[in-house]
Amino acid sequence: MVTFTEAQLVAWVSPILWPFLRVLAVFTSAPVFSSRAFPVRARIALAFLVAYASQSTLPAAPLIGFNDPGALGVVVQQVGIGLAIGFAVRVVFAAVELAGEVVGFQMGLNFAAFFDPSLNSQSSAVARFFGQMASLLFVVMNGHLMVLMAVNKSFEAFPIDQNFLEALGKMKLYQLGSDLFASALWIALPMVGMLMFINLALGVISRVAPQMNIFALGFPITLVVGLIGIAYTLPMLDQPFLALMGRVIDIFG
Repeated sequence: MVTFTEAQLVAWVSPILWPFLRVLAVFTSAPVFSSRAFPVRARIALAFLVAYASQSTLPAAPLIGFNDPGALGVVVQQVGIGLAIGFAVRVVFAAVELAGEVVGFQMGLNFAAFFDPSLNSQSSAVARFFGQMASLLFVVMNGHLMVLMAVNKSFEAFPIDQNFLEALGKMKLYQLGSDLFASALWIALPMVGMLMFINLALGVISRVAPQMNIFALGFPITLVVGLIGIAYTLPMLDQPFLALMGRVIDIFG
């Protein structure tokens, strides 16, 4: 009868188990990967495949027994770091959607809001459009490969059997908050400036010709100018998107 010792099982399973938990946590929290259209079974299988395929590039990990008192801490660390990577990637999408919210507010389209079942929240039409464009850029510009590269690099910056709170302090995820607002205003600034100029021109017209119904004319004008501004500035969305993705990779690299 063939028998196995606990040390042998740990030596076989441990090198795959801990990376699998971290990758699965990333797939649970990162945009596109965590979409409801992505089946849970396929997500688990893909996480196991990524963890198995990346074994040759990962640094040697300590062998931690399943009955070891520190095993629970290692599980919390792997899941926490994976969720942090997914959260950092979600901040990139949030910056683009915040830019859409600002543009929609200037265009007067914030009332055109609807419930988004994928996010379980209410968002405006322009913000949702910018979010869809960010998802397309994420796939077209190999953002999924950049996320997997960040996961592989995270094992060098934050190795297994390390204090999770210490790793969280090194990440400094709170600094992404400033990048969120700065990048959102950077994306929306050309359209906001254009719409402010249109509002200024409409204000001058209302003073010169008070008999004109400026409220009836202002909305279609700002709407058309906003759509034209989106059409002209949307091709330049890849530059701030790549800059933010590079910022995320640097955190975990």
